[in-house]
Amino acid sequence: MSSKGIVSGGLDLTRVKGLLFDVDGTLSDTDDHLVHRISNLLSPVSWMFRDRNPGRFARWVVMAIETPANFFYSLADRLGMDEPLSNLYNRFSRKRRSRQTKQERFWIIPGTREMLASFKGHFQMAVVSARDAETTAHFLEYFDLLPYFDTVVTAHTTKYTKPFPDPVRHAAQALGLEAEDCLMIGDTIVDVSAGKAAGAQTVAVLCGFGTERELARAGAYLILRETPDLVGILINQNRD
Repeated sequence: MSSKGIVSGGLDLTRVKGLLFDVDGTLSDTDDHLVHRISNLLSPVSWMFRDRNPGRFARWVVMAIETPANFFYSLADRLGMDEPLSNLYNRFSRKRRSRQTKQERFWIIPGTREMLASFKGHFQMAVVSARDAETTAHFLEYFDLLPYFDTVVTAHTTKYTKPFPDPVRHAAQALGLEAEDCLMIGDTIVDVSAGKAAGAQTVAVLCGFGTERELARAGAYLILRETPDLVGILINQNRD
């Protein structure tokens, strides 16, 4: 295990041929973006907070809503309600994006592009996101990340999305691999659950929404502080 690894559960690197990346909290710095927005909303009442900085409370709110949000999303998916909910979200997102600059709209985990460049040529790579196709494409295109990925799987690519194994299996098949040959990388228990259910190994990162405790409990093979820490784990290994 790398010194940057927090929890290790026996990751077998000799099996890894494909890398499957979640977007929010894994490639996109979504949680810090939300914290920033909530902090700005709370700034007029910053006097209510002990240190006059609402950022700590905003981060607690973001972390607290992650697990129930994932639960209700997967429930909607199972009940066949994900498409109308996604359409509603898309309409809301388009209105919101029209009022935002691209810099306000998109944040990226520092070191992400360099990480993907390091992996290119060593591994096949895919995006496996619970986002819709439109917002996923906007993010990937804005940061010029599309050339690094061989396939992109989003919320409606398969009948069921994460935490079901369908999108992980679909991505592996699109890469010409078995799910067992892939590493699912994400920041939530939804990512870990989907990867394990598909038979893939899983790496969880703490730069997104999940906590170390819940990710370890979900059975992540390895937990890293940030997604780019994966470079030191994979590139430095002997792949003869």
